[in-house]
Amino acid sequence: MKKRILFTGGSGKAGRHVIPWLLAKGYEVHNIDLVPLDVPGVTNLTVDITDLGEVFNALTMHRDFPDLESGRGVQPFDAVVHFAAVPRILIRPDNETYRVNVMGTYNVIEASVKLGIRKVIIASSETTYGICFAEGERDPHYLPFDEDYDVNPMDSYGLSKVINEKTARAFSERTGADVYALRIGNVIEPNEYSRFPGFVAHPETRLRNAWCYIDARDLGQIVHLCIEKDGLGYQVFNATNDTVTTDLSTAELARRFFPNVPLKWQPQGDEAMISNRKIREVLGFKEEHNWRKYV
Repeated sequence: MKKRILFTGGSGKAGRHVIPWLLAKGYEVHNIDLVPLDVPGVTNLTVDITDLGEVFNALTMHRDFPDLESGRGVQPFDAVVHFAAVPRILIRPDNETYRVNVMGTYNVIEASVKLGIRKVIIASSETTYGICFAEGERDPHYLPFDEDYDVNPMDSYGLSKVINEKTARAFSERTGADVYALRIGNVIEPNEYSRFPGFVAHPETRLRNAWCYIDARDLGQIVHLCIEKDGLGYQVFNATNDTVTTDLSTAELARRFFPNVPLKWQPQGDEAMISNRKIREVLGFKEEHNWRKYV
């Protein structure tokens, strides 16, 4: 039997690359979003995730007309992947960004676990580390960033993601479900590698992203690994590729741009400043799309 995945926000920048990866792995994917995803094999439903009733209905209704033929009623989903959100600050008013992201995530997790779904994966963000949308220059507590860092963003978007992580933890502890939060780096689509020569020439332009990125296709691999890895309860994973987006070493970047910030460990070569050691060690992630293959 194919695993049935409900994916929220699959029409967005990340989702439209992650979903084809999941389809290629043999999953059935049902996308709920404000706009449909035109990919063969994907079913779509228009849903407002801030409406809890709509979310419960999306999880408990047929995906498409062929589902009526079996006569067995609505079949449950095996996992929920939640990417739907206002994707950054300065698109909607701050309070609306916070409301949509916090209430949408609460609704998706609550409906999922109350309906007996034991695996929920949510999109958190690199912005939780408080550098991306900081007011002016700001020194981190330490570098590199790892999942134990005391996240402290200033902005409405990063704050919403911190709250969502706490929500995920609360529901996991209450129900025993696996709820994994991915602190996703700057998502790069294949066509965007044309921008990387500028990143290399001007490393200061990537400071707010901590010189990190995640190839959208490698993010698909990470989501797949999360779906298949059971029994971890609540977890946070940095979702980034292996290296920084510059020819400088990671240690040199730290010395040049954050001279007063202590190093938690001595970074090796050009390893990611937002460390992905945990997804490599716990999930077995192996990047396929290092930026140097395309630049």
